[in-house]
Amino acid sequence: MEPPEWMTYFWLHFGYFGVFLVSFVGAVSILFPIPSTLFIFWLGLMGFDPLMLMVAGGSGAALGELSGYLLGYYGRRILSQERQQKMSYLVKMFGRYGPIAIFIFALTPLPDDLLFIPLGILRYSVVKAFIPALIGKLLMSYLLAYFGRTGGEFILLLFGEGNEWIGMVITAVLLVLVI
Repeated sequence: MEPPEWMTYFWLHFGYFGVFLVSFVGAVSILFPIPSTLFIFWLGLMGFDPLMLMVAGGSGAALGELSGYLLGYYGRRILSQERQQKMSYLVKMFGRYGPIAIFIFALTPLPDDLLFIPLGILRYSVVKAFIPALIGKLLMSYLLAYFGRTGGEFILLLFGEGNEWIGMVITAVLLVLVI
C-alpha cells in the first residue's frame, strides 16, 4: 500500500516532528479543520511506532487546543459585564465536571474548540484544562496509530483502496449527530 506522495515527502523531511506540526496546526485551525488524525492513522498503517506517534501527535494536538482557550481568554473583553457574571455559574460546574468533559472531548472527534473557547472566556485554570486535554489527545493518538498498525488493512479492505473518503463521510455524519 503506497501512502500519498505528499505524506511520504513530509515524513522524509520532518519525521516525528512533522507529526507534531501537523497535529498542532490541525488543532489550531478552528475554521478549516486539518485531518491530522488521518495522518497519524496512515503512519500507523505504514508501520511506524505507535508510542512515538502518540507522543508527537498527542502533544502537538494538546498544545494546539490552547489556541481556542487563548481566543476565549482574550475575546472575553467583547462580552458585557452582565454576560460575564451570568457565565460565572459555569465555572462552578466545570470545577466538578470540567476535567472529565475536557478528557472526553480530547479523546473523541468532538470539536474541542466548542469547549476550549468558553473555558478561556470563563478564565478556567489553563493547567486544569491542559492536563486532561493532553491525556485525551495522547490516548487518541495512540489508539489511532495502534489501530492503523493492527487494523488498518481491514479498513482499507472494507472501504476499498481509494475510497477512504467513505470513512471520513461516516465520521462527519456521526460527529454532526453527536453535536
